Amino acid sequence: MNSEFSVSVHALVFLNHHYKEFKTSEEISENICINPARARKILSKLKKAGLVKTREGSVKGGYSFVLNAANITLLDVYEAIGNKVVDISWRSGNVNMECLIASGMGDIMDGVYERLDEVCKEELNKITIKDIDSKIFKNGE
Repeated sequence: MNSEFSVSVHALVFLNHHYKEFKTSEEISENICINPARARKILSKLKKAGLVKTREGSVKGGYSFVLNAANITLLDVYEAIGNKVVDISWRSGNVNMECLIASGMGDIMDGVYERLDEVCKEELNKITIKDIDSKIFKNGE
């Protein structure tokens, strides 16, 4: 998982707090503390997944969250971004070596990472955008 996930959750909670308002990428990126171009790149993935709406125009344009935050899980966000939760690109050992440890470790660890990814997905499916919002605002206080 990379920082796109955190940026996405942050953006959705921000937009949920400003429900049905349209916020520019500049306003969103300022709140997240990232470059507006990076925000637009990530927000485009959220739009493609149907998690945000956009309105074109320089005056009243921007991004909006009009879904029910209680129905959008962090798994939905994860799937919109398209990254694995546990993603290891390097493998130790070599399948062509005679040593069983060297030749078998890569496949074993791939299985471990796949299971970790599944467990993480199960947990992400238990947390909603509303849950995050409620933690920040302590249920409206």
